Amino acid sequence: MVWHAYKKVRKNKGSGGIDGKSLSSYSKDLENNLYKLWNRLTSGSYFPIAVKQVSIPKRNGSQRKLGIPTIEDRIAQQVIKDYLEDRFEQEFHENSYGYRPLKSAHQALEQVRQNVRKQDWVIDMDIKGFFDEVSHELLVKALNKHVPEKWVLMYINRWLESPIKTESEELVYRNGKGTPQGGVISPLLANLFLHYVFDKWLEREYPSLPFVRYADDIIVHCNTKEQSEEVLAAIEVRMAECQLQLNESKTKIVHCKKYKKRSVGNKVKFDFLGYSFQPRPSATKDGRMFLGYDCAISQSSKNKLLSDVRSTNFQRWTYKSIDEIAEFFNARIMGWINYYGKFRKYKLNPLFRIFDARLIEWARRRYKRFSNSFIKASRWFYRFKKNNVKLFAHWRNGFINV
Repeated sequence: MVWHAYKKVRKNKGSGGIDGKSLSSYSKDLENNLYKLWNRLTSGSYFPIAVKQVSIPKRNGSQRKLGIPTIEDRIAQQVIKDYLEDRFEQEFHENSYGYRPLKSAHQALEQVRQNVRKQDWVIDMDIKGFFDEVSHELLVKALNKHVPEKWVLMYINRWLESPIKTESEELVYRNGKGTPQGGVISPLLANLFLHYVFDKWLEREYPSLPFVRYADDIIVHCNTKEQSEEVLAAIEVRMAECQLQLNESKTKIVHCKKYKKRSVGNKVKFDFLGYSFQPRPSATKDGRMFLGYDCAISQSSKNKLLSDVRSTNFQRWTYKSIDEIAEFFNARIMGWINYYGKFRKYKLNPLFRIFDARLIEWARRRYKRFSNSFIKASRWFYRFKKNNVKLFAHWRNGFINV
């Protein structure tokens, strides 16, 4: 179990915790390190050390705090996760998609696409500081229902109670709530918590209403505005009962405005998993156009990708060849296309148009003959692109003429 857990942690990569050990340094004495971890886990003497807190920027400009366990702690958490996951999977709701085997964000998005064609109203929910507010008492209550093994509960309790070491080197204790966003086992525990807090509750109270949940991102579909308001009020009460709170500024009721539907004064757009759902031109199989309601990459996601491109300043990399630039970006570009190109792929055109414009700027800086002529650099670039269509990932994936 420890060996298989280590291989999964190694595959997922990631940085080390507060002990300063990276995956590569941990692996130098791998046999002894894994033996020591196995010995402590089997004897009950394994105690996690503090979780390293790091801040990463969110799209709205604020900071998200992640908890990074040590490499050894990640392996230990992976052992328990592997031990429990199949058991929990038999209980989880089919409309829960986040961090589950054989489930994906694209499946969640496709389900929302299907639902908005049938229901005209959506509750777009955001739970305020979810991972920081999870009640240990309620979580342990849910765990006791499915985990009779005392050794498993012992280790989970130790992880829940382990302190956080902030960026200012201060130790902060949890005081009965929170699970670090960044821990290996945290998504599994979060899914179990919300399974009882939300999934089972909504199924019992409003069995006719479809919903889609990806971790703590939740969409509920309703038939009328009045029903949406009633259900949202009930959800707010339910969250308060479970020591959670909805983020009022990010939770909203949206009208899925389609052909011949009036939507005076109502919000008609919501974002989910990096995509925007809103009224969009659509076509029937015989080519007739109509106003539908569908998703494409959101503007905030597009801005983030553009920011990633701009932050590299690769148009100034005159010391690199165009092949080296392609090698640097191709894996990243394929990730963008694979995720954001799933629905309405052509919406990525503006992103790659800007990317190619920066390649032209790179050519002007690298080659003296183009330094004073944008037109000459552009002509050279488009000839080069036509003759080397497989060089960049977006060129060989249909973005050759953007």
